[in-house]
Amino acid sequence: MTPSLGIVMDPIESIKVRKDSSLAMLLEAQRRGWRIHYMEMDGLFLLHQEPMGHMRPLEVRDDPADWFALGDEVTRPLAELDVVLMRKDPPFDMEYIYATYLLEQAAARGTLVVNHPRALRDANEKLYAAWFPQCTPPTVVTRRFADLLRFLERHGDIVLKPLGGMGGESIFRLRSGDPNTGVILETMTARQSKYVMAQRFLPEIEEGDKRILLVDGEAVPWALARIPRPGETRGNLAAGGTAKGVPLSERDRWIVKQVAPRLREAGILFAGLDVIGDYLTEINVTSPTCIRELDRLYRLNISGMLMDRIEQKLSG
Repeated sequence: MTPSLGIVMDPIESIKVRKDSSLAMLLEAQRRGWRIHYMEMDGLFLLHQEPMGHMRPLEVRDDPADWFALGDEVTRPLAELDVVLMRKDPPFDMEYIYATYLLEQAAARGTLVVNHPRALRDANEKLYAAWFPQCTPPTVVTRRFADLLRFLERHGDIVLKPLGGMGGESIFRLRSGDPNTGVILETMTARQSKYVMAQRFLPEIEEGDKRILLVDGEAVPWALARIPRPGETRGNLAAGGTAKGVPLSERDRWIVKQVAPRLREAGILFAGLDVIGDYLTEINVTSPTCIRELDRLYRLNISGMLMDRIEQKLSG
């Protein structure tokens, strides 16, 4: 029987075709003959305790000038889909969490949701790394100025991150004696009302922030090192970084072995680990990227690896 696949994503007309990992997944699913149904997050709803979706049939093409065609909208129970890819980008806010509750209802009725909705809620992309302290740099998560100032005094050079962002958004590097320290802390914590993460600055960022992709706990053997542009400390491609492919180091493989069993147990089929130097800095589970770049560099088919695992789970 031909699988029926739904995807929840940001508006497809706004994606960057050459870089979009969701499109790579859809192209592979279509190549296999799967039926594809497109949804945005506002298309998810609950009716008389039944998780539902306003969805449209979707065809995709690997053509930057014309990459999709949508059919007429239909409304169906999500449980009629074999698999749903939850690929909505952050912000990870309450609306995102509400959507995971709806998708969890579908998962309880037998639909395979990738990644599992409970795991999406539990695995905050910044905080989830705290389960692996042997892999991470010195870190503090707090709302209080005093905690952050002590951490800055101890390490002298730190990076501040919001807990719900993506793409390098609102990341600050802060050094001892910076005259903007007060206003940066006020802004990041909304005057001590929001949690923020601080990590010791890792000078190895000059060599790149490596994105390591995992499919059901198995690492792709090459990573994409995202290298900051001159004068910048963020390697994110969305922040102007450049990319090069690198083989996984022994330390990278060791980090993967620490993390993979927990991800697999949680139902996280597709994840992206961020590694700077010897340290794990983030675990990305909402909508990890870099499939298309690694596919082009190494003639891979990472989406094929993912769809193979999905097929195995559907056949059960």
